[in-house]
Amino acid sequence: MTQLNASDSVVYQGQFGEFTITESDRTGVIVYRSGLMVAALSFALGSFLVLKTNMGLSLLTPLYACFCLALGVSLFTIHIYLEPLHRLLQAFWAIGVLSATVLALQSSEPLALYVYNHPITLFGVGFTFAALTGIYFKEAFCFNRLETKVLTPLLPMLLLGHLTGVLPVSVERGLLAVWAILFVIFALRKVVQEIPPDIGDKSVFVYLKQQHSAKA
Repeated sequence: MTQLNASDSVVYQGQFGEFTITESDRTGVIVYRSGLMVAALSFALGSFLVLKTNMGLSLLTPLYACFCLALGVSLFTIHIYLEPLHRLLQAFWAIGVLSATVLALQSSEPLALYVYNHPITLFGVGFTFAALTGIYFKEAFCFNRLETKVLTPLLPMLLLGHLTGVLPVSVERGLLAVWAILFVIFALRKVVQEIPPDIGDKSVFVYLKQQHSAKA
């Protein structure tokens, strides 16, 4: 994406033509990053309660709800060129949230504790984390961020390891701590990143939309 001139309305040269970045585009990026920050902080606080204290387990369910809501906001405002992939991540999020809602309503235990004691539930709740992994992968691919390169394989490793019972509790706790720390680092680094790269090449979105319309 090459900048052509500097003015109040900067014009960029994209792969399929020129484009400008609007205030609406910038707002969308801010909302996306805000969602990531809220999700990261909710997840980190929940992880701290699990790892460092024996109290506050009743807070895990509302913290997870906050995490899911914030993640959903990010998934609906993220810029991904491939629309089918974007919709797939949103569908994963919806399946995971629906599964978690059903479990939370049926169980008398905090949701996180119930899922931990019944790993089979990850076949439902785990879809939310598959969607989050998709965000990590996108960020690793587009921006070459070290923390997302680690997070992309770490999530399935931890969840599948718990599902199959092959990971010792100490390893699970260590991976959870790394996940929480790197998630917060990722969200913080997004705050200071320039906005245009998160918007991407708008000419590609226009081209793909035209191609889709032509086929229809």
